[in-house]
Amino acid sequence: MPSVTLPDGSQKHYEQPVTVGDIAADIGPGLAKAAVAGKVDGRVVDLSATVPDNAEVAILTPTDDEGLDVIRHSTAHLLAEAVKELFPEAQVTIGPVIDNGFYYDFAYERAFTPEDLEAIEDKMAEIAERDEPVRREVWERDEAVRFFKDQGEDYKAEIIKEIPDNQDVSVYWQGDFVDLCRGPHVPSTGKLKAFKLTKVSGAYWRGDARNEMLQRVYGTAWPDNKALKRYLKQLEEAEKRDHRRLGKQLDLFSIQEDAGGGLVFWHPKGARIRNRIEAYWRAEHERGGYEFVNTPHLADLDLWQTSGHTDFYSDSMYPPMEVEGHPFEIKPMNCPFHVLMFKDELRSYRELPMRWAELGTVYRYEMSGSLHGLMRVRGFTQDDAHIFCREDQMEAEIGGVLELILRVLGTFGFDEVDLYLATKPEEKSVGSDDIWDKATAALRGAIESRGLDYHVEEGDGAFYGPKIDFKIRDAIGRQWQCSTIQLDFNLPERFEMEYVDESGNRSRPIMIHRAIFGSLERFFGVLIEHYAGKFPAWLAPVQVQVLPITDDQADYAEQVANRLKAAGFWADADLRNEKVGFKIRQHTMDKVPYMLVVGDREKSAGQVAVRHRSGEDLGAMELDTFIDRLRAEVDNKQIESEG
Repeated sequence: MPSVTLPDGSQKHYEQPVTVGDIAADIGPGLAKAAVAGKVDGRVVDLSATVPDNAEVAILTPTDDEGLDVIRHSTAHLLAEAVKELFPEAQVTIGPVIDNGFYYDFAYERAFTPEDLEAIEDKMAEIAERDEPVRREVWERDEAVRFFKDQGEDYKAEIIKEIPDNQDVSVYWQGDFVDLCRGPHVPSTGKLKAFKLTKVSGAYWRGDARNEMLQRVYGTAWPDNKALKRYLKQLEEAEKRDHRRLGKQLDLFSIQEDAGGGLVFWHPKGARIRNRIEAYWRAEHERGGYEFVNTPHLADLDLWQTSGHTDFYSDSMYPPMEVEGHPFEIKPMNCPFHVLMFKDELRSYRELPMRWAELGTVYRYEMSGSLHGLMRVRGFTQDDAHIFCREDQMEAEIGGVLELILRVLGTFGFDEVDLYLATKPEEKSVGSDDIWDKATAALRGAIESRGLDYHVEEGDGAFYGPKIDFKIRDAIGRQWQCSTIQLDFNLPERFEMEYVDESGNRSRPIMIHRAIFGSLERFFGVLIEHYAGKFPAWLAPVQVQVLPITDDQADYAEQVANRLKAAGFWADADLRNEKVGFKIRQHTMDKVPYMLVVGDREKSAGQVAVRHRSGEDLGAMELDTFIDRLRAEVDNKQIESEG
């Protein structure tokens, strides 16, 4: 007689074997109607899955994160079925779930057009309306290879051939369409009610530029149309905030294809903002007791072999270059350089902790198809820091880093920060269970002692140590991962790092990796989109524009601009022979925080008429009064200019 335990701790007992769907129906007809999948002993399964005795069972609906993933994965298969009905010659490949949606890659003789996407989406709605049952079958591997080969699905057959020959594979049928998949899926296509295809792009088979170019169709799916509309509205807003468009409009940066994709050129206005960010970063690190270091851009290949990068990270590294017959490698990370400096002399326990920070530019190989403005580049500057400490200092150092990260993120207006604690992976890790337990406890203790909420991601730590990832939410609700704190038991062991402890014995230091921005380039891209290009006054590349009404006030406008420059602000006088209304509109489009309009009245009174970019008229005031106001705004790093 099977017995199951539900999430609330209650138990149910049955006279005969039951499926997850049976249990949902037993709990109530409302839950059975809403259910899309189940969770049995921590594993997400189909509603048709038989439940073993003494299992822990949860029923998943579209409002659960895992239930929504099932909806999205099933919608990817709905997309594939629609494409095969409309374009029978197309071959299907893979269709995973991604943030906020899914994609599916197709091999087809021509590019899909916007009209094709409309037709595909209409066909998806038709199939959903048909409410086709979805059923799972298990086949022998060789049988599956033959079947998909006979169907002309060469890509599927290639995937299956890589599965061990003694391992069965699962396929899912919906109507006459069948696809290779581990599942789980919704019980029928009628569960898929709120979806939208968003775009199509090129993608190489298996991400390798040497392979065929496929077509990647992206889509999104949600529990209901209300959530879908909310997300599509967010997409519209994101399009307006796209850092690539605003970066060009505001003349902040460019990607020069003549120099090679993925390499960022910081224009004067963008460099002004970057320099201000870096100055703030340095001030906060000095306050936190860090020392600054600078390291080379390349090193002997032997260093990267010792560090393990050539074993674990070679796909992201550029080919070595020969220097006097010896291979050198451009650096993908800064960590080994800091380790070498630590080893430069034998350290004493009295010297610990040592906190070293560097704005170090690194270079990582990215395929051209994956490059994306500032968000995915080939050369970027990490705000890298490493702390070398004793085991008994570990929790205090982690706590200090945690406070620094939250303070810096808050200064930029990121007050919603989600923390994720990632623990020891099950399969591969270095370091003893004891040190993993202590390190994880130190990370957990640093979070909990500050009363912060966090999520635990079991088994998601790096092989070399546990970590905390920080995900910020921008102005339109999107999540971005920037900051991280990582414990490392690997590099100290590989490089045989040592210090002399209180007993005069040699001990291994604890190594903490941490970054706040992650990379300056990506963080800058996030800032552009978060502020929609309207940088707060302390960051704005032009803080003030002085606008004379006629040529008669041109000299006075220049005097005002020069006073502002002498006071340390970025200010210009717009002396063009244009109407002042035209100038106001242009500089508002340029997102300049303040415009000072000067006519005969302001000139004779030694005043300025202050207009905020929001459109608010702040009236006439003495220039010194405005300077004091702006200085307070900049010094306090106000996020929203007061108007």
